[in-house]
Amino acid sequence: AELKDEQLYSQGLERPEGDFCPICTLPIPFRISDHSVFMACCMKTICHGCVIASQKRGMFDCAFCRTPTPIAGNDADVLTTFQTRVAKKDPTAIHCLGQKYFFGNLGLQKDVRKAVELYTEAAELGSVEALFSLGNLYFRGDGVRGDKAKAAELFEKAAMQG
Repeated sequence: AELKDEQLYSQGLERPEGDFCPICTLPIPFRISDHSVFMACCMKTICHGCVIASQKRGMFDCAFCRTPTPIAGNDADVLTTFQTRVAKKDPTAIHCLGQKYFFGNLGLQKDVRKAVELYTEAAELGSVEALFSLGNLYFRGDGVRGDKAKAAELFEKAAMQG
């Protein structure tokens, strides 16, 4: 038990890679969703400062990958972007698509079973967020048989991976 605790708690208090803007490399202030935008084209979270700076230079595409951004409200284009990334086995995209199925966003029918499949696939590919989402499902019993021990195992794996 001591070795397990040592592994779990010895990793320090560093913020995960996703908490930093990939352009300016500065940490994005907390409540990250209030200070950044998630780009479906490259699955990157970009700080508002970098987005504004690129727009001031006349670049209205994605500030990171320069892909033209889908028109706001056009769910079909955003869904196509997600599915393209999922086909390339991008764990972030697979987890995000799972979220869309879980909540019934982007015009998708709410399908918890499909969300569980996608979360599982993303977790197998190394997504910490997918492990955490799966842990929540098992903890609450959403779409799967409630299993607190399995939830604790998934939460622990997510914590160990960062």
